[in-house]
Amino acid sequence: MKIDNAHQLKVTPGFRGWSIARQLAWLYALSASVMLIFASGFLYWVLITTLEKEDEQFLSSRVQVFDLILRAGNTEALEREISQENIGFSNSQYRAYSRILDESGRTLYEAHGMDREIPPAVFPDPNQLTGKAKKWRSTANRSYVLIAAQTGDNDTNRPKRLIHVALDETGEEILVSRYERYLIGVLLIGILVSAAVGIITAQRGMKPLADITRAAERITASQLHERIDVAQWPQELVSLARAFDAMLDRLEDSFSRLSQFSADLAHELRTPINNLRGEAEVALSKLRETNEYREILASSLEEYDRLSRMMDSLLFLARADSAQTMITSLTMDASTEIRKIIAFYEALAAEQNVSVICTGSGEMNADPILFRRVISNLLSNALHYTPVGGEITFSIRSMDGGIEVGCRDSGMGIAQEHLPKIFDRFYRISPSRNIKTEGAGLGLAIVKSIVDLHRGKIAVQSVVGQGTSVRLFFPA
Repeated sequence: MKIDNAHQLKVTPGFRGWSIARQLAWLYALSASVMLIFASGFLYWVLITTLEKEDEQFLSSRVQVFDLILRAGNTEALEREISQENIGFSNSQYRAYSRILDESGRTLYEAHGMDREIPPAVFPDPNQLTGKAKKWRSTANRSYVLIAAQTGDNDTNRPKRLIHVALDETGEEILVSRYERYLIGVLLIGILVSAAVGIITAQRGMKPLADITRAAERITASQLHERIDVAQWPQELVSLARAFDAMLDRLEDSFSRLSQFSADLAHELRTPINNLRGEAEVALSKLRETNEYREILASSLEEYDRLSRMMDSLLFLARADSAQTMITSLTMDASTEIRKIIAFYEALAAEQNVSVICTGSGEMNADPILFRRVISNLLSNALHYTPVGGEITFSIRSMDGGIEVGCRDSGMGIAQEHLPKIFDRFYRISPSRNIKTEGAGLGLAIVKSIVDLHRGKIAVQSVVGQGTSVRLFFPA
């Protein structure tokens, strides 16, 4: 795994610390190995079980043949069967040896050389292991399967005989050993091949992610307009590519707003600072009367107040943008709070001959201080743009899940193209609209931030020449 910056990589020990490609390769190799081992083990078990079953069937059939011959009492057929039992199978890996004993254990008939290779004592006791074979290895390191059976037990007219049959399975053992070696070789090769295939598959499977990573690395703060084309990615990564593009949309919008905010902030700060500097330069240009200095200081104080209000508004917006900002919601009467604000602006409204009224009532859950600031900003803004003799109406209406507070004025109105931006910070529609205002274009931005803090909604409608209506919804 390539590590570009070791200080930024948090290494997690164990399987979870591996790369995804390594995990996929390991899991693929492990699953393929388990399947190979299981399949090979099953085939090996089938082979061994089949061979053992065939050996036992062969031995049982030989015992049945000798039992039939003994029942018939045909000694010539018995001798011929024993002496010729391997004739015609000289190339076979199987060789059988048979022996017939009397009741006292004396050998009556047996295959040539059987007494030296397979003594009677190594055969199982037929009274204890009737019909069951026994494996035995000779001193010459040959492997045999032995079976013993007794005949004539219930027939008083027929003497009891003991049948010994041995099957030389040395060739079969060599065949099984060769099969085991081949099986182990195939298993090792299969595991190595499955591991290699797993690595190749994982790398090919992860290649689209690597391509997305490289595409993301190409995007810098100056190239936020670039996007990842979702059409070229596998189906599983389309949603990731779309989410990444959506994140770029948000980042581009945030960067654009931040750049605009910085430019507006610099512009807003430059004007009062230039004013202060100009007044100071004028004051220092020559000696002046005391009254002139007092006028300059008073003018400077107004600029300081303007800067202070702007800083307060910006600090409030910054805190409102923080996820840690907490509000204290209380149940209050909206009409009472609005009328308090109207009373505060009563003198200004009377001076401008503007009528301000409040209709409706209802209880709501909101932070009282922040709600008063919302109403104050709306009323202050409405007073600035409502002509003499105009009217401003606050309305309160209970709705499903909350309460709606409306503010409608009969002012100059706002053109439709400006409505989506009037809540942006420092946004001003035109210089002509701000002749009377001393604000910095932050009042409505603060209103929206406060409504957002209460998880509410805000909407605005306006008709040029007829007035503007702002509707606020506060959830219960």
